[in-house]
Amino acid sequence: MAKFLFILGKDDNEAATRCFQFARIAHSKGHHVNLFFIDEGVRWADTARDLGQRTVTGDCPGDYLPYLVQKEVGIGICTPCATNRGMDEARFFPNMQLDGAPHLIDLAAESRVFNF
Repeated sequence: MAKFLFILGKDDNEAATRCFQFARIAHSKGHHVNLFFIDEGVRWADTARDLGQRTVTGDCPGDYLPYLVQKEVGIGICTPCATNRGMDEARFFPNMQLDGAPHLIDLAAESRVFNF
């Protein structure tokens, strides 16, 4: 099976929905999946975030992210991106942890990368 890395760099409902949807599909097909949130995308790590806002196609982040959390798919959260926005791991979903660029580069070197 393939390795996929999904990078979310936007605080955008449609980008997050597609990122989480594609990650869920890849994982459910048996592929190895990692996600990494950078820049404004780190805001999706907040458990208090409303995941129910619907996209034009009728789905929402809440349709896909809970699966990734339940299946413990690894999600790295850019440390400086999160800390400079006043975020810490206490408010992250359990499968998310602060991480850095060196690990992101390692993941990208061995994966097919999708950017959102």
